[in-house]
Amino acid sequence: MAEPESLAEVLGGRRAAIDATVPPVVFVAGWLAGGRSVWAGAAAAFVAAIIVAGVRLRHGDRPRAVLVGLLGVCVAALVALRTGRAEDFFLLQIVSNAASALLWAVSIVVRWPLLGLVVGAVLGQKTRWRHDPALLRAYQRGSWIWVLQYVVRLVVFVPLWAAQAVVALGVARAVLTWPLIAACLAVSWWVIRRDLPDDHPGLRHPRTGPEQHAAAVSDREPPSAPAGADHLG
Repeated sequence: MAEPESLAEVLGGRRAAIDATVPPVVFVAGWLAGGRSVWAGAAAAFVAAIIVAGVRLRHGDRPRAVLVGLLGVCVAALVALRTGRAEDFFLLQIVSNAASALLWAVSIVVRWPLLGLVVGAVLGQKTRWRHDPALLRAYQRGSWIWVLQYVVRLVVFVPLWAAQAVVALGVARAVLTWPLIAACLAVSWWVIRRDLPDDHPGLRHPRTGPEQHAAAVSDREPPSAPAGADHLG
């Protein structure tokens, strides 16, 4: 493949992923500092979320994305306050990961892999990539890595939540956010590069129309027989 640009370079989002770990970690710190008070943890997480939102807006992040992040922290805090269980602050994360794993898996099965939709939207291609069979197949296989990412989180989070291991949940949330996303980006990019033909122009240039037809015909046709081979035998 001719294009060296990686998924991490295309999608970015490193700062947003790191910022997402701040409120949960601060929640655990506030919970401990407040004598295991859910109210203290929730208040600390809310203040941290407001600060993170302000920093993200100042750095030019989209207001909608910032608002979604802030709303997520508020909902997580309200759930914990409603149940009175500190571990339930992470319940929204568990439900979200379960839903995401299912959604990504379904998108692969119906041949609308979410990885392709996300990258296509970022690159302004809309759904042109779906007309490139090689790129569609690569996005499908790369999307399975993202399904695995969510499954890994569930395997770690659910037992810790059941064991009421609040501190361990905070640590796991930090470790399994940006580091896991970075690994997922790297591995899914490797899968895509490995799956695309060597002469493919890359993610930014789906092969559609006449050029795709020519490539498909070339792939299907067997090598030409030597002159006179039809007279042998």
